[in-house]
Amino acid sequence: MNRRTLLLLVLAASSGAAAFAWYTMRAPAVAAMVVHSQPLVRTLLFSARVASTSRVEIGATLTGRVAQVNVAEGARVKRGDILVQLESDELQAALAQAQAGVRQAQAKLAALQSSGRSAVQANLEQAESVLLAAKKDLARTQELVARNFVSAARLDESQRAAAVATAQRDAALGQLQANARQGADWVGAQAQVAQAQATLASAQARLEQATLTAPADARVLLRGVEPGQIVQPGRALLTLALDSPVQLVGQVDERYMAQVQLGQKAVMRADAFAQQPFDAKVQFIAPVVDAQRGAVEVKLILSGPVPDFLREDMTLSVELVTGQRDQALVVPAQALGAQAGGTTASVRLAQEGRVVARSVRLGLRTLDAVEVLDGLAAGDVILLSPTPAVGQRVKADTRAGFATPKRAGDDAGAAMSNAMGR
Repeated sequence: MNRRTLLLLVLAASSGAAAFAWYTMRAPAVAAMVVHSQPLVRTLLFSARVASTSRVEIGATLTGRVAQVNVAEGARVKRGDILVQLESDELQAALAQAQAGVRQAQAKLAALQSSGRSAVQANLEQAESVLLAAKKDLARTQELVARNFVSAARLDESQRAAAVATAQRDAALGQLQANARQGADWVGAQAQVAQAQATLASAQARLEQATLTAPADARVLLRGVEPGQIVQPGRALLTLALDSPVQLVGQVDERYMAQVQLGQKAVMRADAFAQQPFDAKVQFIAPVVDAQRGAVEVKLILSGPVPDFLREDMTLSVELVTGQRDQALVVPAQALGAQAGGTTASVRLAQEGRVVARSVRLGLRTLDAVEVLDGLAAGDVILLSPTPAVGQRVKADTRAGFATPKRAGDDAGAAMSNAMGR
């Protein structure tokens, strides 16, 4: 081997060693982001349906044939409007009969008050006169018997006459008392009047039951009756949605129930009118969990006027704001790795070309990002990849950054969304 060849080999070995050293010492590029303040919004997405707070079924309380149905499905009715009319000829005849019965009972009572009482009073006065005469005759007879002018038989006859007159007077007095207001005849006549009036009230009520009216201002949802049908009590003929604040009822997965609170704002959308969102807020949270669905019922009410396109039982998409920060230091959840479940975690930063670990305290979190309350400052560069290890050289590549997703309808740069359990 000549000297020139040996020199070339030495130079080649030196170049290879230098290349190997440069390769092993080169800092790898790792995806990273610069921490800065930005809005953060956590939302919860689920479905709901439109429901009136009051829905009633209208039915008959008696058996009868339908004469008229005055409303159609979708019609609006006012309180007291006649909805269904049953045939009422027989009921009207029963009412007329009850009215006649009342008049008859009242006439009997009036007669008892006038002529009947006068006749009984006259009978009493006559009986008292006869009794007075019998007593005088008995006294005179007793005196004559004492003088032996008449026999004892005559005294017995006078005593019997006096006893009969006393009984007649007592009977007339009893008759008068019976005709008095507290007497049996008077009470009986009054009872007959009351019974006739009760029969009249029952007949009037049954006649009124033949007319089915709207209990309040409402909209007809379902019509299940036609003229000529025979209806019976217990069968729903019409279904009405009473005019009342519209409620939106949804089911939220029980895993997220801790995020839902009364008064929270929501944006509602109907699939057929997606470009016409409207606002609502949480009014009610069920105190129990539906065991079959594993969900909690949530009711919302509109924050403004009712949109014209809303229909009963319409399905809506709900975007409920469950947490919001106007400005917060936000890091992507992927930067926390497996530690993202607690209130504290550790992130890795790029400082002076090397990986450094930093403990942070966490706040509001979404599926994509987490608010950092303590441990980071604006301008810090955090690594988005779990490698390389702490202490190794690293080159932070912040070109990709971290794009926070936008809520539907928000402007650019708005808060990130947390789409959960629809």
